[in-house]
Amino acid sequence: MISVEEALAKVLALVEPGSIQTVGLREADGRVLAQDVQATRDQPPFSASAMDGYAITGGEPEIGAVFDVIGEAAAGHRSDQRVGSGQAVRIFTGAPVPKGADFVVIQEDVTREGDQITISHATGPKSNIRPAGGDFKAGDIIAAPKRLRPADLALLAAMNIAEVPVTKRPEIAILATGDELVMPGESPGPDQIIASNIFGLKALVERAGGHARLLPIARDSAASLEMAFELAKGADLLVTVGGASVGDHDLVGQVAQSQGLQRAFYKVAMRPGKPLMAGHMGEIAMLGLPGNPVSAMVCGEVFLAPMLDKMLGLPAGARPRTQMPLGAPLRENGPREHYMRADIRDGRVFVAESQDSSLLSVLSAADALVVRAPNAPALQENDMVEVLRLNS
Repeated sequence: MISVEEALAKVLALVEPGSIQTVGLREADGRVLAQDVQATRDQPPFSASAMDGYAITGGEPEIGAVFDVIGEAAAGHRSDQRVGSGQAVRIFTGAPVPKGADFVVIQEDVTREGDQITISHATGPKSNIRPAGGDFKAGDIIAAPKRLRPADLALLAAMNIAEVPVTKRPEIAILATGDELVMPGESPGPDQIIASNIFGLKALVERAGGHARLLPIARDSAASLEMAFELAKGADLLVTVGGASVGDHDLVGQVAQSQGLQRAFYKVAMRPGKPLMAGHMGEIAMLGLPGNPVSAMVCGEVFLAPMLDKMLGLPAGARPRTQMPLGAPLRENGPREHYMRADIRDGRVFVAESQDSSLLSVLSAADALVVRAPNAPALQENDMVEVLRLNS
């Protein structure tokens, strides 16, 4: 068995960033920016009023000062009047500040009679003017790689960038194996169970930015697996679930090797998830996950999610961990790195009582994994532990 660190390095070596494609902003949410982009204009493109009020010259006015209103400026409609001493232009938020003006008095600080205003309250020194280019300037860069969020799309639009270069979404084929499996909604036989973890893995892939393709369940026969591998062609990565152990019916590794699998490793010193396999099968990378549902999902967080990061051109490596105090004592750990299902409450982390790798209900209730090193000693309440937060 190899360590989790070694296994992660090996699975990351199996994949590369995808090609670059151009998409419109409407399709860019959640995509990964693949190349730097530059603003094509200043924002704001002119000095603009930050408030509804009156544009004047001479800076902060005194209470009682009187100004003649000589024009009006609204958003999208500038005033051509130049503001001189004792003059004002009625102005609205977002409107270009007229020539000569250097201060906007907010409308609540004046009284108006006809075409004259009088300063009725202390204005304070703030000019209420947004300078040209105060947000960004032409040529300012949004640096790649970057997963684009809603705020980023708004910024790109303001920069007048209608299309962006993004990394192609990796296509991940997901294959459940085993005679015991049926799909949700079907009627399982007396010795069968529902295929569950492939749906969790599909969601993990798509939340990470990939495209998941669920293949038909492969039965425990060489012919069924060979057909499934044929269906996986064209994907960037094949993720198999189950059949990677050493039992008489665990055929995934055997059939994959007959199809040219170059195995990078088999078995990892972790719990849950020891029977993990990875390699290359022709043009396609392959990650063989354990069949136990929790094992598959934990390995998805630890190995598959970083692989997707690399395929999308993002920095890829071990999932970030934080230090948190324990909510209750823990016994000493065994010889494998242990990823224990846990939940965070009131600033402390509580490890679930049962850590059986078949219990999806425990994983569903968890929002974190407590990571324990091999042979770690027993810990007491409030001792610090490493915590890997699970994606919501």
